[in-house]
Amino acid sequence: MNTRRLFTVFATALGTAGLLVSGCSSGGSAPRASATGSAAAEELKPYYGQKLRWRDCGVEGFQCTTMKAPLDYAKPDGGDIDLAVSRKKATGPGKRIGSLLVNPGGPGGSAIGYLQGYAAIGYPAPVRARYDMVAIDPRGVARSEPVTCLTGKEMDAYTQVDQTPDDDAEVAKLNEAFRTFASGCEKRSGKILPHVSTVETARDMDILRALLGDEKLHYLGASYGTFLGATYADLFPARVGRLVLDGAMDPSLSAIDINRDQTAGFETAFQSFAADCVKEKDCPLGTTSTADAATALKKLFADLDAEPVPTGESRELGESLATTGVIAAMYDEGAWPQLRRALAEAQQGEGSGLLALADSYYEREPDGSYANLMFANAAVNCLDLAPAFTRPEDVEKALPDFEKASPVFGKGFAWAALNCGSWPVEATGIPHRTEAEGAAPIVVVGTTRDPATPYTWARSLAEQLSSGRLLTYEGDGHTAYGRGSDCVDSAINTYLLEGTPPKVGKKCS
Repeated sequence: MNTRRLFTVFATALGTAGLLVSGCSSGGSAPRASATGSAAAEELKPYYGQKLRWRDCGVEGFQCTTMKAPLDYAKPDGGDIDLAVSRKKATGPGKRIGSLLVNPGGPGGSAIGYLQGYAAIGYPAPVRARYDMVAIDPRGVARSEPVTCLTGKEMDAYTQVDQTPDDDAEVAKLNEAFRTFASGCEKRSGKILPHVSTVETARDMDILRALLGDEKLHYLGASYGTFLGATYADLFPARVGRLVLDGAMDPSLSAIDINRDQTAGFETAFQSFAADCVKEKDCPLGTTSTADAATALKKLFADLDAEPVPTGESRELGESLATTGVIAAMYDEGAWPQLRRALAEAQQGEGSGLLALADSYYEREPDGSYANLMFANAAVNCLDLAPAFTRPEDVEKALPDFEKASPVFGKGFAWAALNCGSWPVEATGIPHRTEAEGAAPIVVVGTTRDPATPYTWARSLAEQLSSGRLLTYEGDGHTAYGRGSDCVDSAINTYLLEGTPPKVGKKCS
């Protein structure tokens, strides 16, 4: 699966690939800014010289504006793209440090939604006191000329396609679903599809940095947002201020490696859930062992594949939506009680609980419409890296490795990784080490049992970055900042407010 729905925990925040998940972005070759040449810099002057016109945006305490960037950085005179920006000014007391850009991941997550719904009101007060809290929706996302692919009804059908095909007919149906999705994106958003790469978004962030009047970029990115932040650092190392990369990705990995690693990550998360579940009297997966819990969950999936159950609305709960619902709850251990109830209901023939979890993952509204998260997610993923698989035969060959990584989720994740195989735009990115030579200290945060961004990725990124400093959280869930660890929060707050990174080898639990 193009593992790219890497999303920080915000409300119900989720991630992975393809139909069932759309996880992580890993690619995009990133030449440094100095390599772009003086001619290109001259052509970009109008963008760096524009004036932001802030206005009230209807949300108390927030201002909004729109900035322009080149649609194609290779041809800066070839037209613009409008990008939405929002901020909440520093509240004081204390001297203002600058602007703190935030990004929740995805790719495809609305940074403005995250800012207004959480970061600018939920981050620690001392941080909000001394930073203007700022977000820009990346190109192709939400308020910034969004990528569109399918109607709500078409998306409903897409999310219900069997992701674990049992015969040639089901394989053909899944492959056709991916082609339909890709052709819908090309039909509705063909102009922007070649220009939503992570590298281009990182360059947009540098224009915004300048327009905000900051010499250095201060940034907190979660999940896929860590790849975006690392890309910025590699492009503009001299302009790096205080960067926090929480729930880190490894830019040196290929799409198939990312998908396989993430498959193992969700297996690790499920094992943690199962170990907790079997201790509870209401565990619907048994009360003996994690192995028995895995067997019980696989049986439920098989039963739903054979005979979907009602949900109280026109959609039934089959294996695909049920799997997505379970995956959604793996992002945050706080969702485990809800998952236990939903699984118990599904075993009794009532699918509304798992459907609600799946809908939160896909950002489906009660009226049947969808946010553009999944559309932008695929568009960025498929542009940043060459596809993991291009033919069903490739998936079938890789199935044993994926099923070894996760006996519960492996088959579905492997088939989901075929989603970029029919993409209408050729990938522009390649796996690469990200070193950001000369950058100021960058804090990389890894959670040991993170399902979507495995801990090994954080260790790898911290090692690659010339100034990387790894902060380890020994625990469950996706990302660590603001999720209950005073140790993690204190270390990051100190870095953001004083510029002092955590000590080498710092671990929290």
